[in-house]
Amino acid sequence: MHIVLEHSRRGAVAATRIEDAGEPGEPLTMPVGELAAFVSAEESAPGARPRWVWSDTRSWYPPLLASGVTVERCHDLTLGHAILRASTLSAATALAKAAGSAWDHRPALDESESDGEHTTLFEFEPPPASDPPSALTEFALQQDAVAASAEPARLRLLLAAESAGALIAAEMQYAGLPYSVERHDELLTAVLGPRPRYGRPEIMEQLTTQLRELLNAPSLNPDSPPEVLKALQRAGLMVTSTRSWELRELEHPAIAPLLRYKKLSRLHSANGWAWLDTWVADGRFRPDYIPGGVVTGRWATRGGGALQLPKEVRGAVVADPGWKLVVADAAQLEPRILTGLAADTAMAAAGRGRDLYAGIVATGAVAERAQAKVAMLGAMYGATTGDSGRLMPRLARAFPRAVRLVEDAARTGENGGIVTSRLGRSSPPPGRSWHSAQEAASGAESTPAEERRARTQARDWGRFTRNFVVQASAAEWALCWMAELRNRLAALAPPGAPFTAGPHLVYFLHDEVIVHTPTERAHAVAEAVTASAASAGRLLFGEFPVDFPVTAAIVDSYGEAK
Repeated sequence: MHIVLEHSRRGAVAATRIEDAGEPGEPLTMPVGELAAFVSAEESAPGARPRWVWSDTRSWYPPLLASGVTVERCHDLTLGHAILRASTLSAATALAKAAGSAWDHRPALDESESDGEHTTLFEFEPPPASDPPSALTEFALQQDAVAASAEPARLRLLLAAESAGALIAAEMQYAGLPYSVERHDELLTAVLGPRPRYGRPEIMEQLTTQLRELLNAPSLNPDSPPEVLKALQRAGLMVTSTRSWELRELEHPAIAPLLRYKKLSRLHSANGWAWLDTWVADGRFRPDYIPGGVVTGRWATRGGGALQLPKEVRGAVVADPGWKLVVADAAQLEPRILTGLAADTAMAAAGRGRDLYAGIVATGAVAERAQAKVAMLGAMYGATTGDSGRLMPRLARAFPRAVRLVEDAARTGENGGIVTSRLGRSSPPPGRSWHSAQEAASGAESTPAEERRARTQARDWGRFTRNFVVQASAAEWALCWMAELRNRLAALAPPGAPFTAGPHLVYFLHDEVIVHTPTERAHAVAEAVTASAASAGRLLFGEFPVDFPVTAAIVDSYGEAK
């Protein structure tokens, strides 16, 4: 059963019940203030298990959580719309072919919060907006699009997993990540010195003095890349930027303190005392997660940098008294996803019951584990030079199906095509500048510079599509993992109590989760984490024998898990 919620007039909500395979009933209109009680009653009705249909989980669910109400299932129309509009599996449907509407627009995201990924949903120009259809109409369009698609079962699973992820994101923000202000201050003080009233911390100030002396630059501002670059060049160093990887190639007494300063400066600016004052309150860090914030389906955040929490401060993530943290991460997730996508039985055998990279070494494809990792990353990210380029032929001989899959995805991208994940999320097409470059290069009077530019852009887009199929499918696995884990954690919670009274998810980072749990439930949670990972693998790849091993550490602080 579905129950569609939408605002009917100021201060009122309409709830329309749709029985399975039935027509919508008459809407029930109620004041907004009565919604939480209505949802609670429906959730607790024996055998009901409603799936709530609403425009945007980020808008509807937090007020319910604040009223002490949780829901088991939902269908997020905004997230579903984005998937179905772009998927090649539903490209022939009325929804995909319709003119743009307000359902195509999402709030702007600060790109710095997208975990460094260059391709967020919001870089692509949405279609012109018209008046949005109602939630009931949009839901019917989405249901029809799934039914008429090339793979209804896969899309249905993807929409359910995406919506479950939206519920989890809202619950994690509401519950918050347990965080110790005192411990964070101790960790910062140990590496930066005491908190300054203003200006740089003590250790950074000492490094500044040292750099000025070593580079003979009395007024050097080490936070200014142009000033640092000029100082290095005046010191006789052949350097074109202040990027860390380039600095590490240089030999000069100033390089070591400069690299240390850059590292401490990043920590101070991104997760220093100002961050602590802004984002941690009442012993909790509550980041604003954005499910599907990146085109691959990976999450982003708005503020707080939760997806970039550095190791230096992870020790401040501390369980409450009488509680534990279960920190779990999936080993070699993306290579194992590639294994399943390609149905590469040789690679599946290499990773069965052991470290995948060690298994690749055991096949004789490469000599060392480090080489196996470099070769796999090269295959998935399109590295063609150095060790990756040298090792790729060996990898292709040992695992032809896996390598062929990413190579085909790359060729598709280079030709301006679209690739699609395991469950149906499709890559965006290249933009206008890409097509303009290709057209200029194919003209009768094209210049060598135009041809080089076109080739470069084609290769770059090929690298994007090469990785898209793997990364998007890995994001789908992670959503299924978390959704299954959320259900298992609910079964471990005290009946009738708030979800935060039992084991609950508090953190997610691509292939890693943290559960905050009463100590007596910690081992059951660790088992649930592992069982949920196996279940997610079966959902995506059926009975194909690819393993998804997960390590689960029961600790008092996040810093102890690594």
